[in-house]
Amino acid sequence: MATFSTLSALTRRLEGKVALVTGGATGIGECTAKLFSKHGAKVVITDVQDELGQSVVKQIGASNSTYIHCDVTNEDHIRNAVDETVSAYGKLDIMVNNAGIADPPKPRIADNHKADFERVLAVNVTGVFLGMKHAARVMIPARRGAIVSMASVSSGMGGAATHAYTTSKHAVLGLTRNLAVELGQFGIRVNCLSPYACATDLSKKYLELDDEALEQFMVSMANLKGTTLKAADVANAALFLASDEAQYVSGQNLFIDGGFGIVNSAMQIFNYPQS
Repeated sequence: MATFSTLSALTRRLEGKVALVTGGATGIGECTAKLFSKHGAKVVITDVQDELGQSVVKQIGASNSTYIHCDVTNEDHIRNAVDETVSAYGKLDIMVNNAGIADPPKPRIADNHKADFERVLAVNVTGVFLGMKHAARVMIPARRGAIVSMASVSSGMGGAATHAYTTSKHAVLGLTRNLAVELGQFGIRVNCLSPYACATDLSKKYLELDDEALEQFMVSMANLKGTTLKAADVANAALFLASDEAQYVSGQNLFIDGGFGIVNSAMQIFNYPQS
């Protein structure tokens, strides 16, 4: 079985394409940037964590990747990142709006602070909106492109995360659907991903657990047994949506949750005894 590092030109699914990945210095964004590069794409990584971002470029190789400091809540930063991508590589084929944050878990709305709520929405919603806006700005004249945004299992259900985070991910889905309707006439596809929790800096900080403890906890709660969700699984889904294999897929929210989001906890009729 071929590894990503030995992929031939015939099997590289993003050969000749240019991708911009926000929040690409760590976690799912880092994994996605590396995978896209292995599949032939030139990758621009943006983040506010400059040392980590530069480290990812060093691992991928400076001939195939670039790092740009970018706060996704700042429209000038987003505009500059898109313009620098086009300047360096001549075009933008794929925009991955991955940057996101979470607020401290406080189940009671009375305990939530307005500042925390607004901070989460600024990054997770306004940041995605700005990424979509400026990607569309350069994709519309080219009449092609793929925009993939990071939602969450919380985009389709309640009770799995904070009020702010859940609100933000519902909003990402709404933006995805609205933009898919607008941009379809230009041949541009717009989709989002909704993963179950995996071991990333964001989820570890939220749950105050290390990698192993977090994975054990999520496996215990999962519907699909016998496997553990990794950042690479989410990156693979992003690869599919960004590639020509998904050429007629738009306006969709792809859940990577092992069926977690469709479980009705009140019904246990399929809980067979273990042999």
